[in-house]
Amino acid sequence: MTDLVIRALDERDAPLFDTLPDPLNAREAHRLTRHRPDWKRLALRDGEVVARAAWWGGPDDTEPLNVNWFDVAEGEEEAGAELLRTAPWQVELEMNLPGGWRADPALRSAAETRFTAVRDAGYELLVERFMYRWTPECGLPERPGRLVFRPEPDDEVFRDALRRIHSVTLDTHALKAVGEGGLDKAAQEELDFFHWCPSPRQWWQIAHTPEGEPVGIHIPAHNPAGPCVGFIGVLPNQRGHGYAYDLLAECTHFLVERGAEFISAATDQGNFPMAANFARAGYPVVRERLNFHPGTA
Repeated sequence: MTDLVIRALDERDAPLFDTLPDPLNAREAHRLTRHRPDWKRLALRDGEVVARAAWWGGPDDTEPLNVNWFDVAEGEEEAGAELLRTAPWQVELEMNLPGGWRADPALRSAAETRFTAVRDAGYELLVERFMYRWTPECGLPERPGRLVFRPEPDDEVFRDALRRIHSVTLDTHALKAVGEGGLDKAAQEELDFFHWCPSPRQWWQIAHTPEGEPVGIHIPAHNPAGPCVGFIGVLPNQRGHGYAYDLLAECTHFLVERGAEFISAATDQGNFPMAANFARAGYPVVRERLNFHPGTA
C-alpha cells in the first residue's frame, strides 16, 4: 500500500469530504448539522479519501464536543483508526445508523467496518440509543392533566431534583458521571447542558401534583439543530405512576406552542420505561446511535 496522508480541511478543499461513499446515509442524518471545515479531517491514499471524520460543537464552543461523523472505506480500517488516534481532540464519538441496521446485511457490514476502526483507535462502546423525531403528522400526545407545571428561576431547585433523579437513574451517561464524580458531577453536567442550549432559561419547568408535591422536571429546549426534548425526569418517590409520560406530553405541547415543526429526542435502548413512553407519545425511531468514549489506556 502507498503511504497514508492524514490532514485537516479548509474552506478551499471542503468538497473533498463528500467524495467518500455514504452507505449509512450519514449525510441525511446531519443535514441540519453545521460542521466547521477546520474540524474535519481526512485520510487519503493516492489522493483518494479512504476515511473521514467531522468533529462538532456549538457555535460558541472553542473546542469540539464530540466526533459525530466518521466513515472509513472497507479494508481501510487501520487508516480510519489512525485518523482518530492522531486527532488533536480525544472526545466522545457518536455513530448514527439507520434504524434496524442489524437486519440489513449491507448496512451491518458497513457499520462493522467503522466499529473495527473505532475500537482499533482505542475507543470503547458506552451505550446504544434510540433517536426520535416527532412531527405534526405523528399527532400531539394527549395531556393527562394530572400535574401542574411551573417555571422555576432557582438553579438550586433543579440541582437538587437532578441529584435525586440520578440517584436511581437508568441513563448511561449519568451513571458514568456518578461513577466519576458522584451525584454532584452528574447534576452539574445536566445543568451545564441546559445552559449551553440556546433556548430560554425560563422554559425549564417543575411538575407538581395538584396538592403541591414536586413530581419531576422537564426541559423543553433548542439545540443548535432545532427543538428537542432536553430532559425528562421523575423524582424517585413519585415513580410507579407513569408520570414520565405526563412530562413528555407537556414538553411536546410546550415546544409546539412555541412554533416547533419537529422535535428531536433520544433515550438509551436499555431504558425500557422511557422508550415505551416515547412510543406511547407518538415519537418514531428514526435512527440509532452508538456512543463511544476514548479508552483509558
